[in-house]
Amino acid sequence: MSYALFLGCVVPAREPSYELSVRKVFRELGFNLIDLKGATCCAPIPVESLSFKTSLAIAAYNLCLAEEADLDLMTICNGCFQVLSRANLLLKRDEKLRTDANDVLVEVGKEFKGTRNVRDYLQVIYGDLGLEKIRGSVSKSLKGLEVATFYGCHILKPSSVLMFDDPERPHILDDLVDATGAKSIPYLHKMRCCGGLLRGISDDLARKLARDKLFNVSQTQVDCIVTVCPFCFLQLDLGQLEVSRRFNEPYKIPILHYPELLGLALGMTPDELGLHTHRIPTEPMLNKIG
Repeated sequence: MSYALFLGCVVPAREPSYELSVRKVFRELGFNLIDLKGATCCAPIPVESLSFKTSLAIAAYNLCLAEEADLDLMTICNGCFQVLSRANLLLKRDEKLRTDANDVLVEVGKEFKGTRNVRDYLQVIYGDLGLEKIRGSVSKSLKGLEVATFYGCHILKPSSVLMFDDPERPHILDDLVDATGAKSIPYLHKMRCCGGLLRGISDDLARKLARDKLFNVSQTQVDCIVTVCPFCFLQLDLGQLEVSRRFNEPYKIPILHYPELLGLALGMTPDELGLHTHRIPTEPMLNKIG
């Protein structure tokens, strides 16, 4: 099982443990992840707001790299998943948009043909392996660990484009957490935004939304929050320190990417997964599972 790996910008720049855990876990599970030489930023919504044509051409460029490798593109960032999935769909459906994009791409020797798909890594694990195989791969059960899951916004909506789970009552991440032996715990306003993309635009509002998320999670006494989005991770890991200073509320909730949690269940050590790079210490959670 091979996929073209699309890292995006935030993960390699700011979250080394995320990339490390993805590579280690997917190799352990039998996947072959291929790095695309020359991959660029996916051209997220801020770029689109300046020039839709430019953003579509940039996204198409990255999709061309996957087509040339004859592989589906696997993302590990919610924003990249949304942008690339939407671009892929628009370019496949709309001949004029495809022609406009290819008029730009021809200058760098590329042509979008619409032969490959974009998939989020949770879709790959859930769809290609399934829960039973995940359970069968677990060598260190995380039984007793209580987890608050957080999907983020851009992996679920617009649902008509992304078609990832039920946008109002998603379950894939919760099911995958439970497959490790840990238990996904419900909490108030689980589906509300964490405010991550408001950073730099309205920092006060971003901190307020993060504070609301952390407060609601703290009421459940869970051992950690598990995310699938690098922006959500930053907002709740680094942002947790900011919230604690601003509001004098000492939250100390470990934040994990799902591949890090799964890696622990597969028997990998915290050092192998780079958990020491997190701002919020993970030791209390690790001590609970031994």
